[in-house]
Amino acid sequence: MFAIRLDKEIEQELNLLAKSRGTNRSAVVREAILRYLEDNEDLEVAKEARSRIRSSKSLKQMRKDLGLDR
Repeated sequence: MFAIRLDKEIEQELNLLAKSRGTNRSAVVREAILRYLEDNEDLEVAKEARSRIRSSKSLKQMRKDLGLDR
């Protein structure tokens, strides 16, 4: 069980969203938290990948390295 306090405006928006989806507030909040966690995980993976990149090359150098410019 998890409890949070929301401003009236946020609570009203949450109620409207849940109603428009034909679900309840808990389902909407659960989905939002899951999306946030997935986005955060994706961001961490991207940061790791970027940190492993040693250097960047110009398009001209990359084409030369791949044998596309002769």
